[in-house]
Amino acid sequence: MSDVNSWMDLYVRAWSSNEPDDIRALFTEDAIYNTRPHDTNAWRGHDAIVREWSGDSSDKPEDWTFEWTLLGRDGDTAFVQGVTTYLNGDPTYDNLWVLRFAKDGRVREFTEWYMARKSG
Repeated sequence: MSDVNSWMDLYVRAWSSNEPDDIRALFTEDAIYNTRPHDTNAWRGHDAIVREWSGDSSDKPEDWTFEWTLLGRDGDTAFVQGVTTYLNGDPTYDNLWVLRFAKDGRVREFTEWYMARKSG
């Protein structure tokens, strides 16, 4: 399986740059990006992933910090726990990601769960 640490470094770089080539480098051409489990509106393929990722509501790198931990692996699948802290007044989010890797080290299926922390 791919090196999860390297892939996560590339993910954070793509999140910071919002550059289409950085985003494409993460995923296979036919990848599926699920913004929640059983996502009926999943982003399918490079064009959709780049379009949705870098749309008008994309995060700016100065607006957030991100920390993550590898929870485990099972074959070609990795489980990542993350915390996204927004610095612009938006909530902090707890994240759980399921990454299914292709043999070339890119992700072929990405599924995320995220939940805003309660304030106070």
